[in-house]
Amino acid sequence: MMRNFNLWFRTFRESIATYSYYIDFEKVYANVDRVKVELNILNSLIGSKNIKDEFKAIIQKYPDTLKCIPILLAVRGSEIPITDKSGSFIFDFAQPAFTLDQYSEFMEKSGLFNLLSNHLISNLIDYVTGVETGLDSNGRKNRGGHLMEDLVEMYIQKAGPSMK
Repeated sequence: MMRNFNLWFRTFRESIATYSYYIDFEKVYANVDRVKVELNILNSLIGSKNIKDEFKAIIQKYPDTLKCIPILLAVRGSEIPITDKSGSFIFDFAQPAFTLDQYSEFMEKSGLFNLLSNHLISNLIDYVTGVETGLDSNGRKNRGGHLMEDLVEMYIQKAGPSMK
């Protein structure tokens, strides 16, 4: 039996995207919620005129706030490798192995102190929600695969039992 591919191609849809295809907001909100308290503590650095000393004081009093630093740079893990003229380092923000001065230098050189002290953002919760939304767009390819599976299954079921 010859197939009419032109006719078949005309049945293709422009997109298989559903409303939930673009961003998994439940996942975004859950990820932000896990660090909400620590981000609110770090919010006190926004607009700071003495950010290095205030950052060190926060880390000393609330060491768990350090775990928020990677997500501020759109990094999901707790380790961030850095190479500079001094060598190669792996900054661990879950199991701190560096001094407060070294973490402060990281914040300075990464641009995070500038972001915070120059009031380029007004709230870290909103900022991280945006970062998480951006990172979640990478999950779209996985959602696309699942959508296609569901779509094909629906058409197969709609076609009814196979004829032998």
